[in-house]
Amino acid sequence: MKFGEFMAGLQKEDLKHVYLLAGEERYYIEKAREKLFARLFANPQEQDGALQKLNGAVEMDDLIGLIETAPFFASKNVLVLQDSSLFKEHKDEADSKKAGRDKKLERLLITLGNMPEYSYIIFVQNGKADKRRKLYKVIEKYGAVLEAEALRAWNIDDWLQGKLQSINKDMDREAKAYFSGVVSTMQTISLEFLDREFDKLALFSQDRRITRELLEKVFAGLPEVSVFALLDAISERKAKKALQLLRRQLNDGTYFTVILSLLTRHVRQLWQAQALHQQGIRGKALAKPLELNPFIAEKLGRAAMKFPSVVLKRNMLELVDADYYLKTGQAGEEILEHVVIDLCQGAS
Repeated sequence: MKFGEFMAGLQKEDLKHVYLLAGEERYYIEKAREKLFARLFANPQEQDGALQKLNGAVEMDDLIGLIETAPFFASKNVLVLQDSSLFKEHKDEADSKKAGRDKKLERLLITLGNMPEYSYIIFVQNGKADKRRKLYKVIEKYGAVLEAEALRAWNIDDWLQGKLQSINKDMDREAKAYFSGVVSTMQTISLEFLDREFDKLALFSQDRRITRELLEKVFAGLPEVSVFALLDAISERKAKKALQLLRRQLNDGTYFTVILSLLTRHVRQLWQAQALHQQGIRGKALAKPLELNPFIAEKLGRAAMKFPSVVLKRNMLELVDADYYLKTGQAGEEILEHVVIDLCQGAS
């Protein structure tokens, strides 16, 4: 199940004895683990006596023994298995060895389906777990599985809604649109960063409603955000405004590499949106292939139709060359100005 559903289950339901936390988004896994520990342990002293951490290869018979061993100095026995080899495929095994593994696995599966009242086990896997494996299916049946899907701009709404609920806030339409645009400029989305910023926002703002103006203050220091208005002006093909914003960014000390990287990404997305449009993929349907929030994808799709395809292609190639020329000192910031002017005013 996804993060929101998993966390809601931890809040409302009785604790299960078997959990699997797997996926690419470490933030979700850590938050789920923190919540599990908060439910399992009343205080740090209890955690010290009950928690056992294991890594990598663990013999199945040894694991069964740990599960069935009653705790001596605590009320429960909690095992955390990090990146267990049990979820990995074992190729090229001899038939006799494979048969032995299968028997041990069956014993383990029976144990997981009938856990002692005092034992809990949490499997933590970095990366997606194979849903076809018997172990996965048994955990899903008798326990709970968190699918910590890597966060992208196009699927951040679930996180945002959960975070707003946790800080007892909501957003107006303009603020949501601005937030979606900001996130779309981030090449790597750090949930830890966003989490901290929203926590600060909750502390310093007494109003329940979050406005665009407030978000602009919160994210003002991000280089990607400061370039956001520039990319918007280019999408609208407003040359004068785009040049003013470009010069402001450069004068404020924004590194040319940041501007170049985001500008290249933006032109590539416009070009991709055109190609997808020709295939009949339009509007919010652009979100997944472009890995953008649906609102931003739809907006980008409309903007892409304003550009002659030859202009996008020409400037994409020029931006690739600009990366080399700027880094080797063979060109200055005027090369960025030329690209901005041609994008806004160029014709086929």
